[in-house]
Amino acid sequence: MIVGTIKIPRERVPVLIGTRGSTKKRIEHMGKSKLEVDSDSGVVQVLQYDDPILSMLTTNVVKAIGRGFNPEKAEALYNPDMQLIVISLRDFAKPGSRRMEDIKGRIIGRAGKTRRIIEELSSSFISVYGDTVSVIADHVSLSYSIEAVQMIIQGKRQRTVYQYLEKKFRELKFKRLEESFE
Repeated sequence: MIVGTIKIPRERVPVLIGTRGSTKKRIEHMGKSKLEVDSDSGVVQVLQYDDPILSMLTTNVVKAIGRGFNPEKAEALYNPDMQLIVISLRDFAKPGSRRMEDIKGRIIGRAGKTRRIIEELSSSFISVYGDTVSVIADHVSLSYSIEAVQMIIQGKRQRTVYQYLEKKFRELKFKRLEESFE
């Protein structure tokens, strides 16, 4: 038996469980595992009997839900090409400080615009939760998304970040087109 243990915020436990346990059951089915959830502490154990990769993927799905992703986006992590990266904003500002709130606000943007544009241009999912920014993407898109988030944290203008992503998107599209002709 393979066990992965992850602690998620207590307020995210109902999201992990879902209505009448539907999300938990779906994750258990997709990961061929059993989830033992302690609602009081937020500790989740992933029990998987024969596949260490599925155990790791299921643990990452649980972690993503704990970092603010909705279950459908978190389940993208069952694709082995997808990765989850969590960036602590505590490295850039004190928790609860005005600077911390400014950073989170700049990443999200007015009505979620900045986050949405970064997601669209980099084919990624982004969650700003607590003092973290988390990204789900394939390895190429992940590097672009992280660079875009770091640019915003450093104070670069959103337009500069969008231009960077548009350029990378064009380069990637051209590269894939070249590969299709080879």
